[in-house]
Amino acid sequence: MPAAVALIRKLGQAALDAVFPPRCSGCGASGTFLCPECAAALPATGPPRCYRCWRPGSWAGDCSHCRLDPPAFDALRSAFVYAGLARELVHALKYRGMTALGETMAALTLEAAKDAEADVVVPVPLSSRRLRSRGYNQAAALARPLARELGLPLASRLLRRSRNTQAQARTSDADERRLNVAGAFAVRGAGIARSRVLLVDDVTTTGATLDACAGALKEAGARSVFALTFARED
Repeated sequence: MPAAVALIRKLGQAALDAVFPPRCSGCGASGTFLCPECAAALPATGPPRCYRCWRPGSWAGDCSHCRLDPPAFDALRSAFVYAGLARELVHALKYRGMTALGETMAALTLEAAKDAEADVVVPVPLSSRRLRSRGYNQAAALARPLARELGLPLASRLLRRSRNTQAQARTSDADERRLNVAGAFAVRGAGIARSRVLLVDDVTTTGATLDACAGALKEAGARSVFALTFARED
């Protein structure tokens, strides 16, 4: 049955591509959602950065903020700076229903996952209200192909929002973001004990959401949490 479902999806995608051929999100060239030239021009993150939160700076290890108030995740990596075309891709995936971009963005994020030691991939969940409104979870659209390429199981329902929160983009500063998501996540069941988790989201700004998710995972017994996003706001 899974093979049949995969075949049907592939045929359905092929039919859609025939009627609505994909176009590059950068230059508009037909045949792909992101051409090699535009992919190469994405604003990549790079050292020197804080090992833990991936904030840019001249640190050899953790930044002063992470030393004084360490987040619950053990490390965070983001493939690109949240600017220019990287920002446009996130918005297309998140707000314009272009879930097929998840495959392309996941492939571009793989290199950032090279330091991760993980047993399971977990996407940051949406609230039930936002999931009903949007119809999909953009973090899951990234996590699914990442899990497949890494050969890891995907636990898309392991982490849940225990309460609805205001969209982080509507909060004014880092403190408000932390308060907004504090205690907002919980783990279903006990299957996470001693597991190394790869926590996936589309973008991070202050890291408050990833911190809250990692805290819930650690409380449920996760051995470690490596956070991974397509983009990071510097």
